[in-house]
This record gives sequence, structure tokens and C-alpha cells, in this order.
Amino acid sequence: MKDQLDPRVDAYIAEAAPFAQPILRHLRQLVHQGCPAAKENIKWNHPHFEYGGMFCHFAAFKAHCSFGFWHQEMMAVIAKDGGKSESAMGQFGRIATLEDLPDDRTLLRYIATAAKLNESGKPARPRPAPKPKVELVVPDDLAALLKKNKKAAATWDKFSYSHRKEYLEWITEAKREETRQKRLATTVEWLNEGKGRNWKYENC
Repeated sequence: MKDQLDPRVDAYIAEAAPFAQPILRHLRQLVHQGCPAAKENIKWNHPHFEYGGMFCHFAAFKAHCSFGFWHQEMMAVIAKDGGKSESAMGQFGRIATLEDLPDDRTLLRYIATAAKLNESGKPARPRPAPKPKVELVVPDDLAALLKKNKKAAATWDKFSYSHRKEYLEWITEAKREETRQKRLATTVEWLNEGKGRNWKYENC
């Protein structure tokens, strides 16, 4: 059990407002009772518990506390019992006294359910859909230079989408024609040497 505890959480509770301390101590005890393998940590300046990844968290504010689970499916589980996530961070609304929490039996059920969800390997949060790649259009002046320089063109053809995009953005963002021409010449020079646009920083 000692290996699961973090002294920073002790300090957090000790520094919380008097009304919050018994609430935080009670939640902490229940989390370890319901999921003995949960480990404590501090993230985003308040206590978190980890079990196969982010598990649950609590926080103390001036006039209330909050408590919630990380796994996305726990919102639906708690909502069935009238969860109040819309009124505060977490899924239990603004907790000002121990009476604002569900009874211990219910909380332990939630903790066990959250632990099983983390064990299941289901994504804790929805993964954002990858952004579609925008087709890269090579401007005529760069295309003409590449056509005259086979070595630079060969490097260009081998480059990844991101490497090409970096050069194209650099060229097309030039506000003056003189600047654009200098960037075109530098692009061909660096392509001849097999260098990406940000080659100076690649080994930093």
C-alpha cells in the first residue's frame, strides 16, 4: 500500500480548505479500497490515480471539491444514477460535504467498474480522426527549377509529404518577389545537398 501513496497528495490535502479535507481523505481511502493497485500522482496541479493509465482524480476549490473518472464510458454509467457532471469538473457535481457524495457502496461499485474498463483495453478517450492531407501543389517556378536540376528533383521525389510541405510553405509565404526568388534558389541548393527545410535543427 505504501508504494501506491504519494506524499504530494498528503500535502495537497493538508493545504486544502478545512471543509475539503475530510472529503478528500474519504475519496482517497475509497479509491485504494476499491482498487488497491491504483497509484497516486499529481497531474495538472491536483491528485490523480493511475491504474493501467489514467484512472480517476479529485480536486479541492474554494467552496467545493470534485471527483471523477477518466474513462469515457464512466460518464454513461454514472449518468444512469443521476450524475451531475455538468455542474463541476468530474461526474459528481459540486461536492461541499460528504453527504453530497453517493454512498460508499455505490462509489466502490463505480471504482470497480472503472478498474474493469481500464483493464479491458478500450480507449479511455475517443481518438481524434486523422486530418486528411491537403494535396501539395508545386508552383510553376519551383517546378521549372526542379526540371533543370535532376539531383534536386531526385531529392524532392524521395522527400516525405511533411518535408515537401515545409519547403512549399516557406516559398509561398514570401511577401516580396525578391524574397521568393532567394528562397527558391536556397531550396534548390539544399535539395542538391539532400537537406530538408529545417535541416539545421534536425540534430538539436
